[in-house]
Amino acid sequence: MTKAELINLVQKEHKEFTKKSIACILDTAFKVIQNSVHSESRFSYPGFGTFVIRNRKSRTGRDPRSGDEIQIKASKTVGFKPAKSFKEQIQF
Repeated sequence: MTKAELINLVQKEHKEFTKKSIACILDTAFKVIQNSVHSESRFSYPGFGTFVIRNRKSRTGRDPRSGDEIQIKASKTVGFKPAKSFKEQIQF
């Protein structure tokens, strides 16, 4: 789903808001989530899930072009753990 598709779906549910105002609200919400993960190392939304910062250890990898071994530096990434109810919803 794209940002435009999300805005359109929200606007169908809440016709009293313009697409521009919905876009502004969504941008602000995602910015708050990003700032929360950055400053507190996590963001949790009940019934949806939790975003957390994960540390990756340095490791040995392979250069796909040459096949040579390369050293990959340690890094940080964002992980997501879905809430139990969300996980159950997507199970087949």
